[in-house]
Amino acid sequence: MDRILVTEKIGAEGLAALKEVADVDVRLDLTPDLLMEILPQYDALVVRSQTKVTADVLKAGTKLRVVGRAGTGVDNIDLNAATRQGILVVNAPASNSIAVAELTIGLMIALARNIPQAHASLQAGRWDRAKYSGWEVRGKTLGLVGFGRIAAEVARRARAMEMNIIAYDPIINTERATQLGVTPVTLDELVAQADVVSLHVPLIDATRNMFDARRIGQMKQGAVLINCARGGVVDEAALLEALESGHLGGAALDVFAKEPPTGNLVQHPKIVVLPHLGASTSEAQALTAADVAEGVIDALAGRSPRYAVNAPFIAPEEWGIIGPYLSLARTLAKLSAQLLDKPAKAYQINYCGELVEHPTEPIKLAVLQGLLETGSDTRVTPVNAPLLAKERGIQLSETRQPDQGDNYTELLQLIVTTSDGEQHTFGGLALRNEPHIVQVDDFWLDLVPTEAMLFTFHQDRPGMIGRIGTLLGQSDVNISSMHVGRRSPRGAAMMVLTLDEPMSSTALDSIRQEDGIERAFAVVL
Repeated sequence: MDRILVTEKIGAEGLAALKEVADVDVRLDLTPDLLMEILPQYDALVVRSQTKVTADVLKAGTKLRVVGRAGTGVDNIDLNAATRQGILVVNAPASNSIAVAELTIGLMIALARNIPQAHASLQAGRWDRAKYSGWEVRGKTLGLVGFGRIAAEVARRARAMEMNIIAYDPIINTERATQLGVTPVTLDELVAQADVVSLHVPLIDATRNMFDARRIGQMKQGAVLINCARGGVVDEAALLEALESGHLGGAALDVFAKEPPTGNLVQHPKIVVLPHLGASTSEAQALTAADVAEGVIDALAGRSPRYAVNAPFIAPEEWGIIGPYLSLARTLAKLSAQLLDKPAKAYQINYCGELVEHPTEPIKLAVLQGLLETGSDTRVTPVNAPLLAKERGIQLSETRQPDQGDNYTELLQLIVTTSDGEQHTFGGLALRNEPHIVQVDDFWLDLVPTEAMLFTFHQDRPGMIGRIGTLLGQSDVNISSMHVGRRSPRGAAMMVLTLDEPMSSTALDSIRQEDGIERAFAVVL
């Protein structure tokens, strides 16, 4: 019989399920050294957030086949080491969706009716009815930044409260949004229109300080901001300044850049603060335990767990061929998500030339991974990408053209149809085991992508390259290479500059204001 080690307290439901299929030992008193000493006896390890599953711990688990994380994040688990050792990692990303959604609605009502402040005033012996007059949420506009599982649950509840709901997400599915009564918009449109802005994005490089002084300044006068996502998404100093100046009518935070928080923000009279209670319900904890138990049981039985976190196995004989295209596929997907102003409606992968002779399922999974990983609440891998894509309603089709590779023997294209029916094509190929971007719509070039890039679409005029380079230099941004594609001399053109470091929003704004620049995008891969 399999043996399972549980090192932190989990819900009784999950523990009971594990005990039905294996010998389970619950040890809540383990030091790191003692954990490594006893781990060789076990086939599975179940943890929450306190146990650090490092590479050394995994190496000690010579029999380990699966590590279960009773929760969403897996920061305490060395995923690369687990994958290298063939150890599957499972978690429970969907278990807290309702809990966080309900808390978001509760915080919105608390802000609208000044509930915490009025409660504290009455307990202090005052009767301040006039001071704490509020406003109704009915008829107000709720803006959801990010539209994953939790945001969808918030939308369902807000719709019942007769709110107008708008949402921004780089890969939002318009049909699914419409079914929930949600209108997809750009981020600029959202902050300009919303009376209530609620954040539902993961904390990654692209979202860190997403709501800085500039973005908060674009919000409506008197609007309120709610963050039950991740603390680092909001610039807390900028938020405090907006509350002090009266630009924002209030804010509610369940998460902070540093926890527990310090400073004046938590003391401000216009803010509601909580000690990270998003998933702290008995129901969420029970679901978390049940979901992680299900994943561990499936893994031990040789089945494919619903919430596997790390990558699937790819046969060694295929890796040399498919491997470079997986990186290219993810790059094309992430590039498409950052170069389109309008929401995507559908995606199509086109395999051209000799590429159709190889297994393409791993490439499809890599495309899904690239589309999802910039806006998902959980770590996205080829294992869980299909499930997350289904939940998001992403439409992805595949076509094969064995006799049409343009001027290339192998060409991979990602064709994106936006909400207005326009199609945009992003193409690339793998050369010398590295991805090359060769097509953006009808512009052709040969670009080895880097982590930070600037894309501009403009009219081909003398001096344009020099002007943009000067602006970047003034912002202390170093250019590592330049690539240009154009339709005709002095006609429509595209320029790509690879950069040594990401550029600031201020530098991007200055480039967008240059005469002749039609569109400009700062891309971070």
